Amino acid sequence: MVALLLHLMPPILRWAVPILRFMHLPPDEESRLTINIVPMIDVVFAILAFFILSTLYLTRAEGLPVTLPTATTSVSQDEAALTLTITAEGTLFLGDEPVTLEALPADVQALIAPGQPAMVTIRADAATPHGQVVAVMDRIRNLAGVRLGIATQQP
Repeated sequence: MVALLLHLMPPILRWAVPILRFMHLPPDEESRLTINIVPMIDVVFAILAFFILSTLYLTRAEGLPVTLPTATTSVSQDEAALTLTITAEGTLFLGDEPVTLEALPADVQALIAPGQPAMVTIRADAATPHGQVVAVMDRIRNLAGVRLGIATQQP
């Protein structure tokens, strides 16, 4: 019997090997259960970048950076329509644009709507000469319908 099996083995192997070579077995069940998290990480980073960039546009710049004087009796006001910044050197900026003292009333008048009350907040550096701040306030107070506010910080 063993002799017969040994005699029949080579023809069976010649017939079975080509069939096994072309036979495609399905992959194991365990290999299909893997989760690829790389696309999920890409989506999370895209959402994170969106929120970071969108919050940058939510903050409103109130003018140029100056060291505001402190005041314990300061009261918070509504949003200012215009911000006038006076640096320590006495340079004037209406919003982010530089302006001269002589052209200040015309520039403020051009930015406010006619007949509408407007609030101009003066952000003067603590080292700004008092005379410069008074001169600016005097120019703005001559405009009709314009209220003045002075920006300070809490101590």
